[in-house]
Amino acid sequence: MTLLWIKALHVISVIAWMAGMLYLPRLFVYHAQATPGSEMSETFKVMERRLLRAIINPAMTATFIFGISMLVLEPALLREPWLHVKLLLVLCLGALHGKFSKWRREFAEDRNKTPARTFKIMNELVTLAMIGIVILVIVRPF
Repeated sequence: MTLLWIKALHVISVIAWMAGMLYLPRLFVYHAQATPGSEMSETFKVMERRLLRAIINPAMTATFIFGISMLVLEPALLREPWLHVKLLLVLCLGALHGKFSKWRREFAEDRNKTPARTFKIMNELVTLAMIGIVILVIVRPF
């Protein structure tokens, strides 16, 4: 029963993390098009900070805690090849999370030099990683 609760909390955390990871780069796209120092730019700064600190960071932390907890309770999963690929994709999402945090700081300091197109591409990378993870977990193709 404990494992089922941990799985449920893990899925809830992943959903919250992915929601934020999909929304933040969209905010960056619009923020990159706003004039630094403008009212719109200042509004984006607040939105980005709150999204990262109140949703994305806690959700990622919970995702990792519950994911590791499942592996502690079911260590045999570590022998599954599909899980190795899934964990690699999760680490890639964690790296993107770090990059998003860096970009948020640059926007907060009006130092963004990254074009809006890059943020659009990052949004697609998050989507592709998420799709890959879901397929690996549900289908377990290998």
